[in-house]
Amino acid sequence: MRRSAALLGLPLMMIVAGCAPAGTEPAKPGIRVEADDAFDKRATAVAEVWRPGTEWSKGYVPLQEPTVLVGVPEFTAATKTAFLAGWYRDQADIPAAPAADGTVRFPDGELRVPLISAAEAYRQLAPSGPPPCPGPPTEPATPPPAAPGGPDDSVSSRPQGDDCVPLTITKVELGTAPVRTSRGATQVPAWLFTVPEINAVVARVAVAPRAVGAVPEPAAPSGPTPERLVSAQDIQAVDGATLSYRLGVGSCDSEITPLVQEHDHVVVVGGTVVRTTDICNEMLKLEPVEVTLKAPLGARPVLDVITGAPLRLAAG
Repeated sequence: MRRSAALLGLPLMMIVAGCAPAGTEPAKPGIRVEADDAFDKRATAVAEVWRPGTEWSKGYVPLQEPTVLVGVPEFTAATKTAFLAGWYRDQADIPAAPAADGTVRFPDGELRVPLISAAEAYRQLAPSGPPPCPGPPTEPATPPPAAPGGPDDSVSSRPQGDDCVPLTITKVELGTAPVRTSRGATQVPAWLFTVPEINAVVARVAVAPRAVGAVPEPAAPSGPTPERLVSAQDIQAVDGATLSYRLGVGSCDSEITPLVQEHDHVVVVGGTVVRTTDICNEMLKLEPVEVTLKAPLGARPVLDVITGAPLRLAAG
C-alpha cells in the first residue's frame, strides 16, 4: 500500500544577494505533474530495494545522535554555544566504575545491552576537555594596555566574559532517554546530567559501542536523477502523522514543494524545485518542510528519494 502527496512546505527565508530575481516567471503548465511522476517512480524504486538486515529489526540501531536533551532547555546565546561546543565543568561525583547491563525498550520488545560508565559518558559529552573559561566573571575585566605604536595583540581570540559560560553538572544518575531507532521511538539507558544553567537534563546514551548496530548502506535506484528532484537531509520532528524534515535546495531555487510516498514498511520523502535560469551561487540551503501522513509514522524508516538512505533525527 502506498500513497503520494505534494504539500506546500514552510519555507525558511534566506536573502542571498543577486540570486532570486524579481519577476521570475512561473513554471509552465504541466511541469509540476511531470515532476510528481518522476518522484513517484523513483520513490517506488527506493522502497522496493530497501532490504535491511536482521540487525535492523532485532538489534539496537539508533537514528539520532547519542546526546539528548530531556525537558525544554532554557538556552541563552552563551549557553547554547557551550552546549554545542561541549563545554562542561563537573561539580558532582561521576562514577568511573563499569555499569551493569541495561534494557533497551522498543515498542515491539526489549533488548539487554552492556553499558558504559558515567565517566566514559562524560568524556564523550565533553570531548574537547575543560572549557576555555572558568565561567562568567563577577566583575568586568580590565583589559591589558595596548602595545605602544600598534594594536593590542594580547587579547585572546577565545570567547570571554558573558560570551563564555561553561555548563555545570550538579547531578549524575542512570536513567533512560527517548531515542529514535530503526524500531521506532525507544527508551534507551542513558546517563542523565543535571545542568542548572539551562534548567534541563542532558542525557548521554549509555549503550556500549559494541552493542550499537550500524545503519545499512543505502541502495539508490539506478539511472539519472530528475533535475527538479531534491533530497531530504534529515528529520526535524515526528509528531504522530506529522513529519517535519529539511530539503537540500539551491539558494535561488523557487516553488519548493515537499513530496511523500507511503508504504507499509517505509516512507520515502524528497521534494521538487524550479531552478533559476539566472546566474546564482552554488550554496546549499536547508529548507524546513512538513507533510501529513495517512497514518502515524510508527517504526517505519524515512528514506531519502535521491540516495535511498534512512534519515536521522537532527540534534535539538
